[in-house]
Amino acid sequence: MPSLLKLENRAVIRLEGPESRSLLQGLITNDIEHATPDAALYAALLTPQGKFLFDMIIATEGDDLLLDVEADRKADFMRRLMMYKLRSDVEIIDDDRSVWALLGGDTETGVVYADPRHPDMPKRVIAAENPAPGAEVLDFAAYERTRLRLGVPDGSNDMKIEKDFWLETDAERLNGVSFTKGCFVGQELTARMKHRMTLKKKLLPIAATDGELTAGAAIKTNAGKTAGDVRSVNGRFGIAYMRLEYLDDALTADGVSINPI
Repeated sequence: MPSLLKLENRAVIRLEGPESRSLLQGLITNDIEHATPDAALYAALLTPQGKFLFDMIIATEGDDLLLDVEADRKADFMRRLMMYKLRSDVEIIDDDRSVWALLGGDTETGVVYADPRHPDMPKRVIAAENPAPGAEVLDFAAYERTRLRLGVPDGSNDMKIEKDFWLETDAERLNGVSFTKGCFVGQELTARMKHRMTLKKKLLPIAATDGELTAGAAIKTNAGKTAGDVRSVNGRFGIAYMRLEYLDDALTADGVSINPI
């Protein structure tokens, strides 16, 4: 019996037209040629300085590209794509279908794709209506615990817009960047960080050992130094942006002891 959850925080943009792939290829952090009927693609649109702006999961439907994006920022993302579109033969369409998380079983309708960020995440489905009538309801808290324990960020809830460098979001581990595809917005700074620098800060999954986490809490060492901050949470699990030099220290967030997972 499948379990199904409508992801209210996600929405869909559809790209139609013969130049859809070439438009995205020059913009996003991953190689659009790897988005196929058998595999979705995780990628981001960055600032020219290599910092997070929008992330997306890209699935295919025939010749069209379906962008699984943050619902609250969908309109902003569409405006940004229109700015880059210029005279490209591409239609950027506000698709009114929903995104669903699917655990086990099959669907009767919809575009189904594995979450490319981690093999243990539930599959995803783009469909206008419930794509698996009779399925059990997948508990949102259970979905969030899985996501957080795997260190999979939830868009701007975990990644600060125009603040966090893309590689600091753990994008390389999450299959969100290609270093061989050629140019994209922010490519020079991203490549330099990969090849010439050592990451000093990044997103990591954390767990509280003696209580529950609070989103936004500062993470402190015993010596009172700030090691990072907590981003999204669910009970004792969360994602934190942390300075890697303090990973072996005793750490607390609002007085709650924490450990990186």
